[in-house]
Amino acid sequence: MNRKLAPNIKDAIEFNLQLKPHKKFTLDNGITVYAIDAGAQEVVQVELVFYAGNWFEQEKNTASTTNYLLKNGTSNKTAFELNEIFEYYGAYCNRSCSNETATVSLSSLTKQLPEILPLVREMITDSVFSEEELDIYKQNAKQRLQVNLQKSDFIATRLIDAHLYGEAHPYGKYTNPEDIDALSSSHLKDFFKQYYLNGQCVAFVSGKLPINIEQQLNSAFGDLPLKPFNNQLSNIIQTPAIKKKYRIQNDINGVQGSIRIARPFPNRHHPDFMKVMVLNTLFGGFFGSRLMSNIREEKGYTYGIHSYVQNHIHESAWLISTEAGKDVCEATIEEVYKEMKELRENLVDAEELLLVRNYLIGNILGDLDGPFHIMGRWKNLILNNLTDDYFHRSIETIKTISTDELQALSKKYLNPEQFYELVVI
Repeated sequence: MNRKLAPNIKDAIEFNLQLKPHKKFTLDNGITVYAIDAGAQEVVQVELVFYAGNWFEQEKNTASTTNYLLKNGTSNKTAFELNEIFEYYGAYCNRSCSNETATVSLSSLTKQLPEILPLVREMITDSVFSEEELDIYKQNAKQRLQVNLQKSDFIATRLIDAHLYGEAHPYGKYTNPEDIDALSSSHLKDFFKQYYLNGQCVAFVSGKLPINIEQQLNSAFGDLPLKPFNNQLSNIIQTPAIKKKYRIQNDINGVQGSIRIARPFPNRHHPDFMKVMVLNTLFGGFFGSRLMSNIREEKGYTYGIHSYVQNHIHESAWLISTEAGKDVCEATIEEVYKEMKELRENLVDAEELLLVRNYLIGNILGDLDGPFHIMGRWKNLILNNLTDDYFHRSIETIKTISTDELQALSKKYLNPEQFYELVVI
């Protein structure tokens, strides 16, 4: 090797990316487990995903509260004792709740898995939701909400969803202090029984897996009255707001405005979705985007502006988000629409498109680094009822989409009259 000669530099689009396949097996109760055995470190991640998001709740905040309190006490262990055991074994147990699903995830040393899995089983079968723990949760939740309600970005984020989907829709509803007060232990126990103990579940395991991973998981969860995911959710009708423009004064002394510009958009199964991901990146999806170059770099109106499509299983939304000085909020919105017009009326330069292609392929390459990231890709596909073909078609779309197609998509989707506008100061 002649080290005086620099190696050839390849564009990321020249790489042939492949998604490492997963292994699939079923527990005795029918629960499907997706597994990836890879990595050099003796660590493993186990994720139990339930259909237990706010899509299924009758009272606001029931889903997220139930999910959070899973780790706050069982019949035999207090919240302190549960956390102490996880810490003793060097493990970490996290809970998260989204619109459709709720997750209990465990990160552990591979050799400690037999000691930790029974503890996770205890959490999802024997949580007690004591009044004491619920009262502490309520107090903390109301304090966090009180602080957040002073922030313009918090108000803007929840209001734009309410305008897009309607306040009664799972994607659009938001929490008020009285909703937290209304939470009851009986509601949480009922939700827990229906959507965790007897709910639909799918499992994802990744990392340096033990040889007997199937037996370990089957021993921990295979005899529970859980049901396999059917990937079917009842449809809930959206009731978007009729009015399109909103200006809200949340803080009379506020010096900064939170801007949200959004329009309804289909989910991943729509034929335009993959192509729009390329257009969105060009428009406002990375640091070198049109919006960032104009509104941050040239105008200096903001520290950052981004556009993205929300990650929903059902209908979604295309959203532009930024914060700017209140005296330049309207000018910022004008510049956003100018960039939309530019994309509608002029073809994208080939060099700029190559930069976007390389950025997107590079991002995907980073997501394929290590078993946890790879499983994250698979998890996203599986929960959205997609296959690995979707991954490969996405790569192909990034590499081959033309400037004419981008302009046609801009004309179809980037029209100001289609967007909701919201400014909160």
